[in-house]
This record gives sequence, structure tokens and C-alpha cells, in this order.
Amino acid sequence: MGEESGRKKPAGSFRERLWAIVFEAETPKGRAFDVALLWAIGLSVIAVMLESVDSIEAQWGAQLHVLEWCFTVVFSLEYVMRLWLVRRPLRYTFSFFGIVDLLSCLPSYLELFIPGLQTLLVIRILRLLRMFRVLKMIQHVRGADHIMRALVASRAKIMVFFLAVSIFAVLMGTLLYLVESGVEGTKFTNIPVSIYYTIITITTIGFGDIVTTTPVGMFLTAIAGLSGYAILAVPTGIVSAEMQAAKVDETTDACPSCGVHGHLYDAKFCRKCGERLNGG
Repeated sequence: MGEESGRKKPAGSFRERLWAIVFEAETPKGRAFDVALLWAIGLSVIAVMLESVDSIEAQWGAQLHVLEWCFTVVFSLEYVMRLWLVRRPLRYTFSFFGIVDLLSCLPSYLELFIPGLQTLLVIRILRLLRMFRVLKMIQHVRGADHIMRALVASRAKIMVFFLAVSIFAVLMGTLLYLVESGVEGTKFTNIPVSIYYTIITITTIGFGDIVTTTPVGMFLTAIAGLSGYAILAVPTGIVSAEMQAAKVDETTDACPSCGVHGHLYDAKFCRKCGERLNGG
């Protein structure tokens, strides 16, 4: 996801052929590499989760630990290989998958100095996002980028909406505190607690740990609950409008320099690092 490409790379140097295997999923070798990598990722995540089970750890802890280090070595070599293959290693290092690849190995080494970090290796599950290109789920890849662009474009409106909801929650929470605080045995002991109750009511979660007992408090709760249905519909409309405006016809070609995807069909240069694309 971010490394796939529809362009066939011509046979060239060993580095170019290796790049096609590691970063592409259009060839049998590239697909086999990705499938093997996904299996390794999945098994390593399962190993980390099993280590957290006391009964399993007591019986198989040593074997799981050795297995985990085997996966760490494999992923470390893969990470170094990716850095060697791309034209601009720094760009890849700070890309989404570059960060995930690093974090999938780092906890094992840090645990040598800081015990207890081993469980952080479950972040490797994020690497399973690479299955999008292996399974050729192109529409899902494009859909994810489309949603992200819409969220970024609507961030200002969402922030204004969030501020308005926060003000409403503070005002309603204050009113509920004034109404309910004088009741014997009340749980509305302060304004922050009352605001918490209001937010839970607005979002229609309703844990039930705090309830109103006065008629006025019940009325205000009903108002907050009904308002919640209208309030929750607003961000949906904002993001939907931005999604309609953000529709772009693009490929899933990977940049040979930084590995980023999502270029227009007529793009000649990478949208992130500016490097010339293959065939561009």
C-alpha cells in the first residue's frame, strides 16, 4: 500500500531486478516475496500475542523468544534492503511504511536495555496493510487515500464543529450540575463530572454509571440525547462533501525513490519527493 506499481520495470541491473521483487507485486517473484512476508508478519504477531498468555509463556516461552528474534532479524534485513534499494532512503525512512517497518524491529533491540517493550511488536500487524497490493485490492487502496484526503481537507470545519460541541457540553454540564448537585446521594459532584455525563449522553453511549434523578435533570438529559443524533450527523456530511470534491483519477504506481503511491495517470514526477517516475 504505497509501494505497488502498474508499470513493468525492464530487466536491468541486479539492484533494479531486486527492486521489482521487493516493491512490486506484478511479477511471480514479487508476489511470492510479498506473500512470504505477510506470512512472516502474521506469525510474528501471533507469537507476540501468545507470549502474553502466562500458561503458554511458562511452557513455550524460550521457543517463542527464539522465534521472535528470528523474525526480528528477517524484518531488520528487509528494512535495510528497502533503504538500499530506494533512491532516497531518507524519504522512505519517514514515510508511513518506513516508520512502521522500523518500529516493527526496534522494540526487540530496545528490550535489551529496557525490559517490557517486547509487547510493542504487535505494531507489526500494521504491515499487513501490504496485502492490499498483493491481493490487487486497488479500489480499496484508492478508497483509503480518498478518505484521507477528504479528512485532511475538512479538518478546519471539523475543528469548528468540535469546538461548538465542546461549548454545548460545557454549558449543558454546568446546568446539570446546578440542578443535580443539591440532591442527596448525587453523583454530579462537580462540573467536570457533569460534563463527562453530558458527553456520554450526546454521543449516545450511555454507560449508566451516572444518572439524573430530578425532573429537570431528566429533561436536560433528553435534550442532550436528542441533540446527539443531530450533532453526530454533521461531521458525516462535512466529510462526505469533501469526498465528493476530492475525487481524483490516479494510479497505484510506486515511486522508485521514496515508495509513495497515488500518482495521476499523466504524472511524470513523484508527488512527494519530485523524483522522475518510471515511464513518466
